Amino acid sequence: MYADDETVRRILQDTGDTWAVVGLSGNRSRAAYGVAEVLQRFGKRVVPVHPKAEPVHGEQGYASLADIPFPVDVVDVFVNSDLAGGVADDAVAVGAKAVWFQLGVIDEKAYERTRAAGLAMVMDRCPAIEIPRLAPQR
Repeated sequence: MYADDETVRRILQDTGDTWAVVGLSGNRSRAAYGVAEVLQRFGKRVVPVHPKAEPVHGEQGYASLADIPFPVDVVDVFVNSDLAGGVADDAVAVGAKAVWFQLGVIDEKAYERTRAAGLAMVMDRCPAIEIPRLAPQR
């Protein structure tokens, strides 16, 4: 396991409410779309990050993390494992507080780099599953 329940709980409750969701587009059939809805339902601001930079769920999209003109607390990663390490490095570069790799997204070297940079990190878990399980109801 790449993060214990306490780390997950800390990210969900204490890390901040602005979540950049990398891989989020307007495609309703993609997992990122539904997870972003859950994040919003639980009070998170969802910022879409996708090459198309299209608005999703009422929020302006951006082509990259570096394009977002305000601080991001958590970077939620919906790209394949081969690309995830670069996204984690970008999250460190923009000053995010935490990185969350979705179910099936695994890069152990990126996990170590991100933790060494001082960020909280979750890998191979889904916040849409963890929020109802671990976070207090608002």
